[in-house]
Amino acid sequence: MLPTPSAPAAPIAPGTTRIGWVGVGIMGCSMVSHLLGAGYHCTIYNRSPSKCIPSKAKGAVIATSPKAVAEQADVVFVIVGFPTDVREVVLGHDGVFAGLKRGGVLIDCTTSTPSLAQEIYTQGQQKGVATIDAPVSGGDIGAKTAELSFMLGGDKEAVERSRPLLDLMGKNARYMGGAGSGQHTKMVNQILIANTMIGVCEGLLYAQRVGLDLTDIIAAVGAGAAGSFSINNLGPRMVRRDFAPGFYVDHFLKDLGIALEEARRMNLALPGLALANQMYVALKAQGGGRLGTQGLLLVLERLNGLQQKEENEG
Repeated sequence: MLPTPSAPAAPIAPGTTRIGWVGVGIMGCSMVSHLLGAGYHCTIYNRSPSKCIPSKAKGAVIATSPKAVAEQADVVFVIVGFPTDVREVVLGHDGVFAGLKRGGVLIDCTTSTPSLAQEIYTQGQQKGVATIDAPVSGGDIGAKTAELSFMLGGDKEAVERSRPLLDLMGKNARYMGGAGSGQHTKMVNQILIANTMIGVCEGLLYAQRVGLDLTDIIAAVGAGAAGSFSINNLGPRMVRRDFAPGFYVDHFLKDLGIALEEARRMNLALPGLALANQMYVALKAQGGGRLGTQGLLLVLERLNGLQQKEENEG
């Protein structure tokens, strides 16, 4: 029989709970800052050490490996780029599981594969560690404003105990079921976003072609039934020609690939998802892999000859 993870005796609270954080990029840096601001002691690690500097300035301690982070933590958060990164920083020789003590909690906020979440859960059970797959939605804006949505799978007791931490970073943290359920929920989220982004880009191009003011358009339709995070938050960036990443195209393509593979495994036809994936592949092929997802507008512009027209008129 596998050992059952034992919960730490003390409730999660500043001064008694030590936090570890692996991955302080666009999302992680803002997320850990909310925990630091609430008085939690945080030990952090990032593959690119320079990204740790803003968190260090707010009081975080920098460690040399995920293992070293876990050795100084009761609860460890992970938010990295790809499933291969998750495997390395959690299950690797110098990973979190090599340092996290029995009774600890691992919360993986990376969008990853449901099967890897289940594998991590099983290994956590063997080590007496509770695990939660906790991908987030809300992008860099939600991370900065502490308005993320957490989609949670795994150990339900650990989820309930961890809510004081999740509530500091987000406005919605919903338990969806056993290990992998959080990741499956995130796939639903990404399928919706992928199809919505096409609609946002096409709607703005239509408005531009007929001569409407794009800022007024966003204000008008964003307040009605067509309103969405994408039109209200990314639409203005498109109008300003701001394609800086809140969420990288490279990472979004990773997510769409996971969703497509899960759909294939279930013999589920999702043609809208497949189309969105191909359009983002085109954006990456055109050099846009490190742009934000709102860069999809560039693909639609090129398809309609709009960029070429701008260049000819310039």
